[in-house]
Amino acid sequence: MTGYLGSYATLGLLLLASVLVFVGAFSANRLLRPSRPADPPGKRASYECGLDPVGSDWAQMQIRYYVYAYLYVLFAVEAVFLFPWAVVFDRPGFGVTTVVEMAIFVGVLALGILYAWRKNILRWTR
Repeated sequence: MTGYLGSYATLGLLLLASVLVFVGAFSANRLLRPSRPADPPGKRASYECGLDPVGSDWAQMQIRYYVYAYLYVLFAVEAVFLFPWAVVFDRPGFGVTTVVEMAIFVGVLALGILYAWRKNILRWTR
């Protein structure tokens, strides 16, 4: 399919194929499903480790879980930046400037962990 309308014809065939797959999947689902599905007692109840749910559906979460997750992401990002730097550091042309830039990067992260440590954020129980 070449020419002006060739790309539109390709797009149209792709859309037609996707609609056929969509309609075919839902038709097969309707044909293969049971006509009267079983509805045993408790099927639509919430499942919490085999126990009946007790209390309201709102639970308060402690903020320290988010702090630990944030610190994990912070140091994972640091590792993502340190590994490529360590690989290319040995190549010519990467001298003192590269070391200073990475020292500044690690220093800023160290200040963040020092701040968290001084504020006792990293202590699990208070």
